[in-house]
Amino acid sequence: MSIKNPVVAKIFNDLEVYRDYCRFEGKKFDEKALYNKKDPNWQAYEKYRGWLRAKKASRRK
Repeated sequence: MSIKNPVVAKIFNDLEVYRDYCRFEGKKFDEKALYNKKDPNWQAYEKYRGWLRAKKASRRK
């Protein structure tokens, strides 16, 4: 069974990716932190994603 609503599917995909980040980086995983810009773990995750984007963009040049 797959999720047909794309908005709900995105939320669950983001939650899974965030959970993996917390697991590999040794951060405390809390579902409430998803999309919460005030949560320090979510801030660290967003910073990490930005770093990955910048790294990928620098390789294209």
